[in-house]
Amino acid sequence: MLESTTKQNPILTGNIAGQLMQLFFPIFLGTLFQQLYNTVDTLIVGNYVGTDALAAVGATGPFVALLLGFFVGLCSGASILISQNYGAGDFKSVDRQVHTALALSLVGGAVLTVMGLFSSEIVMVWMQTPADVVPDAALYLRIYFIGMIPQLIYNTGTGILRAVGDTKRPLYILIIASLVNIVLDFLLVAIIPMGVAGAAIATVISQVASAICVMFCLVKTKNMPWQLKLAKMKMDPIVLRKIFAIGLPAAAQASLFNVSNIVIQSCINGFGTIVIAAWSVYSKVDLLYWMTLSSMGLAITTFAGQNFGAQKFDRVKKGTNICLLITSIGTVIVCAIMYPASEFLFRLFSQDPSVIAKGVEMMHLLVPAYVAYVAIEVLSGTLRGCGDVKIPTLITVFVVCLLRLAWIIFVVPLRHELSTVTFSYPLTWTLASILFLIYYFRGKWLERCKSQM
Repeated sequence: MLESTTKQNPILTGNIAGQLMQLFFPIFLGTLFQQLYNTVDTLIVGNYVGTDALAAVGATGPFVALLLGFFVGLCSGASILISQNYGAGDFKSVDRQVHTALALSLVGGAVLTVMGLFSSEIVMVWMQTPADVVPDAALYLRIYFIGMIPQLIYNTGTGILRAVGDTKRPLYILIIASLVNIVLDFLLVAIIPMGVAGAAIATVISQVASAICVMFCLVKTKNMPWQLKLAKMKMDPIVLRKIFAIGLPAAAQASLFNVSNIVIQSCINGFGTIVIAAWSVYSKVDLLYWMTLSSMGLAITTFAGQNFGAQKFDRVKKGTNICLLITSIGTVIVCAIMYPASEFLFRLFSQDPSVIAKGVEMMHLLVPAYVAYVAIEVLSGTLRGCGDVKIPTLITVFVVCLLRLAWIIFVVPLRHELSTVTFSYPLTWTLASILFLIYYFRGKWLERCKSQM
């Protein structure tokens, strides 16, 4: 079975750079459309409703990421297992993992919905959101969290497809969802003045559309180990333990990462509505970089996972080196575009001169530091693909999360300026990258992973 799988699977035999690019581009374009329909909310709200509404939508981001990130991180354990077992030709295990992962996403989505509905306003107040922003922010969150089940089904389903090397259908699904969201955004915000509620409703409907599409793809995939059969959708205890073993560290990492972002958002909120709005726009503008980087991270995770499962360990190492080179070059290009275009990009979202000025200040500090994150994303992607999640999680938790929190708690009060807050990002990116490089190139992580196969 292993031999036949190797012959038929180009990820295991094809040109490494070519295979990485074939994995990357559909993921990148898919991520582009995903961020497009997230960004359209901000763009339309900022231009058709106003700065207060723009701040309300932006203030919700870290809280959503905290809850959603935990379950997405947990389900990533399933994607890694599926990738490894598909590369090894163990199709029976793939079948069990697919059905367990989707059942888990259904339960997780229900939990998230309840948590979001009952905690939205409390959390917004706790995050020091200005009083005039809290009502709209809480309303947006309550509607948004209604779509948690379809959102998790979509994330898990596309993770399954990407794990087996199918990156095109997730792209097509995102194009459909993006078009649905854009049309509804214009209808419910620009034409029918429903404000932030209209933006949230548009997002939920687009999430439902994407979930229906991904379920259709999985059900209609005939004679493949990842074909979904609803009667088999239950949680296998053995598979669930394996998913948790790999996914829990990633979930904990995502949660702590987002806790630090919530603390930073709370700190940002203390600077007032103008700064909140500028930070909201910046978080959309810089997605151009993050979606490029995360797409390469997903590509190398799939590549490393399948080749590790097929015991092609030298190919894993070569793929990682090539991915580091490609991603570094791409980062330099993105930075060279974004830095001089800062003011232009902000004017797309807001015509408020104060918002634009603060936004440009943020971008000029953070954009040059993007290159510091390359090693974190690529090396952690390789390590995750091979099943090594504990040490990468510890590095991220202690450097990116806890050090950032310490900076905000102990340093920012001494110099309470926006630049002091935002400097916490390049500082922690740089230190974490150094540790990842040392661990990957000097550590014995691969031998440990081999012994656990």
